[in-house]
Amino acid sequence: MESQAVVKEAIPESDERFAVDPSIVAVLPKGAKVTEARSYGKSEWARLARVRVELADGTAKSYFLKCAIKDGERMMKGEYTSMLELYRVLPSLLPKPHAWGRFELEPPETSFFLCDFLDLDLKLPEPDLFCARIAHIHHSSISPNGRFGFHVPNCHGRTPQIVDWDSSWASFFTKLLVGFFDVEREQNGPWLEYEEAFQELVAHVVPQLLGPLQEDRRVLKPCLVHGDLWDGNVAIDRATGEPVVFDAACLYAHNEYELGMWRREEVKFTHEPVEQWDDRNRLYALKFNIAHMIGWPKDTHVRQRIYEDMCFLVNKYLRR
Repeated sequence: MESQAVVKEAIPESDERFAVDPSIVAVLPKGAKVTEARSYGKSEWARLARVRVELADGTAKSYFLKCAIKDGERMMKGEYTSMLELYRVLPSLLPKPHAWGRFELEPPETSFFLCDFLDLDLKLPEPDLFCARIAHIHHSSISPNGRFGFHVPNCHGRTPQIVDWDSSWASFFTKLLVGFFDVEREQNGPWLEYEEAFQELVAHVVPQLLGPLQEDRRVLKPCLVHGDLWDGNVAIDRATGEPVVFDAACLYAHNEYELGMWRREEVKFTHEPVEQWDDRNRLYALKFNIAHMIGWPKDTHVRQRIYEDMCFLVNKYLRR
């Protein structure tokens, strides 16, 4: 990947040591000294590292460092701001975010995100406990202006999200979905039936599924959502046993949107109209599957699934 190719000079692969850029040292606590920086783990879009420091009082502490160049500033600033927003609501659910910035000595386009390092067990948490934590985020968060969107441009993976504020959830989600579809179509090529199904979906299905959420005096709360909550972005903190999430792509959104990536028959929702809950979940899943096709274009079976889900919804709602 291009982002890795450029960043590799700053953070090498395969558990190698490297010199920390001065921009990172500048955001560490006053008096902290870097004792070791070593590449750590892998990412599709970035380079990762563990930075060990000695604080001014002699205490040892570790930080997790993430760097990228392609859309790097939007990716790193967006992730930092997303994680910070989640941390303000439920700090036990994620590593404390500290800073984002740009490298001084490496290519100027290289940006970074720095947070606490946690020793993670990369297993799924106990479902009831984890879902209770996510529900707490949804219930306790408050949109700063009562609208849907986010105050800082961010990315889902490496794909920029359209996050401009909107008081209408149907309008906001339409713009978000169209943005991802346009990127996917440009990248993976034309398919007439696929594109026609999408146009019918936007014109006829989205208004019928999402419009009623804010009709007949119904109030839909914009909830803070993680935005990329799949099993690869969830783990367990070995020190506390608590669930941990990372790689956030936050929005203030309909809370059901969070589960678009978790599409399962056993999931139930409570928002009116209740009879449309499964169709809304299928609609929200389209955005996450389209995002998958942008990141992993060889998974053509996912594109076929997108087409089939669009056809299902169009055939159901176009006749109404």
